[in-house]
Amino acid sequence: MTTRAIVLRGGFGLDQLALETRPEPEAGPGEVRVRLRVASLNYRDLLMARGEYDPSLPLPAVLGSDAAGVVDALGDGVTRFALGDRVIPIFARGWHDGPPTRETPLRGLGGRVEGTFVESFVARAEDLVRVPAHLDDPEAATLGTAGVTAYRALFGITTVDTASTVLVIGTGGVSLYALLLARSAGARVIVVSRSADKLERAMALGATAGVDAGRTPAWGRAVRRLTEHAGVDLVVEVGGTGTLGESLGAVRAGGTIALVGNLAPLGAPLSLVPAVMREIRIQGLLVGPRSSYEALARRMEEHALHPIIDSVFPLGDYRAAFERLASGEQFGKICMTP
Repeated sequence: MTTRAIVLRGGFGLDQLALETRPEPEAGPGEVRVRLRVASLNYRDLLMARGEYDPSLPLPAVLGSDAAGVVDALGDGVTRFALGDRVIPIFARGWHDGPPTRETPLRGLGGRVEGTFVESFVARAEDLVRVPAHLDDPEAATLGTAGVTAYRALFGITTVDTASTVLVIGTGGVSLYALLLARSAGARVIVVSRSADKLERAMALGATAGVDAGRTPAWGRAVRRLTEHAGVDLVVEVGGTGTLGESLGAVRAGGTIALVGNLAPLGAPLSLVPAVMREIRIQGLLVGPRSSYEALARRMEEHALHPIIDSVFPLGDYRAAFERLASGEQFGKICMTP
């Protein structure tokens, strides 16, 4: 038996990606083999392919950190799952609870550990999580990097509730998960986007206000006006240094900025004086442990939440999927299926 994998070989760049055939892996003791149904893309995958995330990444490499599949083989001693169970892998092997260690980033799928852009993969049983029954396969494949990151931003480093106001930047995977999860907690949500159409779609999902960053470059002040100049309690910051200055202007004194990405181009020189003077907490997040995956799954089930899927491409059309991601035109998650 064979399986296909998207492999980065010979150098960096989308031209260096190829769909290759390889022997199907076998599940060893304590392991589970998973037959891929859907894999989802993250911006990290694009940066990996370009050589911008880890320029010293050993090649060849199989990218991808998120997928949903079905258990089709059990190694000796596995009792956690049964054949036919729908599962997703956790981001970092062995990270089951608590904070990350120095080694955790090196155990992340789709980097120095073989990723999920493969039709069949093997994982330790304890590194898999059961899929909520109400989610279809594309939805399930997005739970990890996007969903868990948003969950920890809202309910890990702080606790969002009916008294909270949350700011999300853009309408990518993490941002839309944060919108859905914040609304499930009864929080007010403000969305910033350069697209009037995307703002309209975000409002339809439950956002209470939106700011068009294309027409209002100094959107931090605009956000503060929407909060009667108090500022938001939490910013889900996906832009990094390119948007952090405006986020500092939007957040309240004593508020929190969850730093989860670095998608925006570099902006003007950044002063961190506001963070000091107003005691703003800036907390980085690296997806999360298995316990956060399980907590997110419970919340998705409890509130019958469905992630937003932008598009689904055939695995063989991976180049188009990556180009869609690079365009920034997507609304929600981009997936691939065999």
